Amino acid sequence: MAIPMKMRASTDAIKVLITHPSENGLRKVNGQLVPALFIKNIKLAVNGKVVADGQWGGGMAKDPYLNIKVQGMKAGDKVTVNVVDSNGDTGNSEATVG
Repeated sequence: MAIPMKMRASTDAIKVLITHPSENGLRKVNGQLVPALFIKNIKLAVNGKVVADGQWGGGMAKDPYLNIKVQGMKAGDKVTVNVVDSNGDTGNSEATVG
């Protein structure tokens, strides 16, 4: 299953909103634990060069938002974001710096 996300890139920052339920595995519904499901890895690259590679865990909020400042980006640069969750589902997004 693909993980949907919205991304915007400017000359100084990359902003990503990931649509994901993010369960930590400790919450109960009707006495049963809800299985853990969270973003494990997020990788951001500018023109193919990785600028951030994060390992996340069950403590992340539902629908996490990331705002990362990157120096040296210019109009026309290609930004990519890749995420993988604890089920192995992935999401990918591309944007051009405007």
